[in-house]
Amino acid sequence: MPKSNHSPTLTKHHKIALAGVATLGAAALAFSAVPSSAETVVTGSPQTAAQVAYGTEQIKDVKGTVTDQLAFQNVKVEAIAAKKKATTAHELHLAHVKQAHAAHTAKVKAAHAAKVKAARTAHAKHVAAAAKKAAQAHAAQQAASRSVQRPQIQQVAAKTYSNNLDGWIRQALDIMKAKGIPGSYNGLHRNIIRESSGNPNAINNWDINAINGVPSKGLLQVIPPTFSAYHVNGTSWNIYDPVANITAAANYAADRYGSIDNVNSAY
Repeated sequence: MPKSNHSPTLTKHHKIALAGVATLGAAALAFSAVPSSAETVVTGSPQTAAQVAYGTEQIKDVKGTVTDQLAFQNVKVEAIAAKKKATTAHELHLAHVKQAHAAHTAKVKAAHAAKVKAARTAHAKHVAAAAKKAAQAHAAQQAASRSVQRPQIQQVAAKTYSNNLDGWIRQALDIMKAKGIPGSYNGLHRNIIRESSGNPNAINNWDINAINGVPSKGLLQVIPPTFSAYHVNGTSWNIYDPVANITAAANYAADRYGSIDNVNSAY
């Protein structure tokens, strides 16, 4: 049979439906329902009208399915967006809480540090004040001690000795006591009288020492080498000085005999 030049007339509604089906890939399913051997039907034919009605029903079903799918996708997208929004809000809340906690912790630490610093400062001030007070008390005690000792020192410094044998012996004894040199008034006096008869300028020009060129001199007849070796600091270096002669001789006797008191003859 020859083909007709006429094609079925489709409404605007059909065109839109078919476009939607082509977009989703469902058009193949709709047209597969028509028999493959069907020929093109002339407009106005009953067979054509039935086929068009059948195709329209299928398109309506496909449109409904597409609408449902789009609605489902919209709901799904909205759910995802809502979940993301909730997650973002939760994260912001956690960040705020974390920030507030950090600020609170920093504030507590700062307060604690300030408290510790204040306590240390107060302790340092207390220690300094105590040290200053102790130093002042120590200085006052030393001043009081010096004031007590001063009269004693002045008393010793003010002590005078007569310029004779008695005075020379007593002054020598005070020096010997200060230097730790043993000897008594009697021991010194006895040996002085035997050696020089109390003459501070006495000199022996006849004994073995004189023959050797080192004559004995002074109250206790000390030779110059012995005087130099046993000289007592604080006394004169003049061998004829009474006090210097006595203390040097007593120092020598203590070293050799234990004390001038143990000397009863030439020594």
